[in-house]
Amino acid sequence: MAFKPVIGFLFLALISGTAIAASSPGILPPGSVPGATNPDVTQENIGTTICVKGWTKTVRPPASYTSPIKRRLMEAAGIPWSDHAQYELDHRVPLEVGGNPSDESNLWIEPYFGAWNAHLKDDLELRINGMVCSGQMTLEEGQAVFLAPDWTAEYLKYFGEPAESSD
Repeated sequence: MAFKPVIGFLFLALISGTAIAASSPGILPPGSVPGATNPDVTQENIGTTICVKGWTKTVRPPASYTSPIKRRLMEAAGIPWSDHAQYELDHRVPLEVGGNPSDESNLWIEPYFGAWNAHLKDDLELRINGMVCSGQMTLEEGQAVFLAPDWTAEYLKYFGEPAESSD
């Protein structure tokens, strides 16, 4: 029974035309999720937007908006809603680097379990936010990390191999 969500997620990848990268065991955003940026976040205003502690809370959509999207995506993947706590509705381009908060082309379900999971992507999001805010990379370069075909390959560049999961 523990592998059922993974099967459902693989199904989502297959029906959306996205393959799991052979070089990386990570589950990637479906091809139908190209990502979208927030037009209100620019290189010029990062000091008053993404670089302000707590700013993402001010733009994150409420559960009344995101829950129906998450339910629909899980249903399409054949994952029962009773397993919803094992997944997050994630932003392909994260809010931390100026991702669009509510554009559905920026939203996908991502598991909290497995070798490559939402917690690892969260670590990458924070690292890239720090690099953008410290001037080590531009906002556009930071967004490109998440628009790349495989976020796990990007993770490896910044962190190396992840520690073994305790799931």
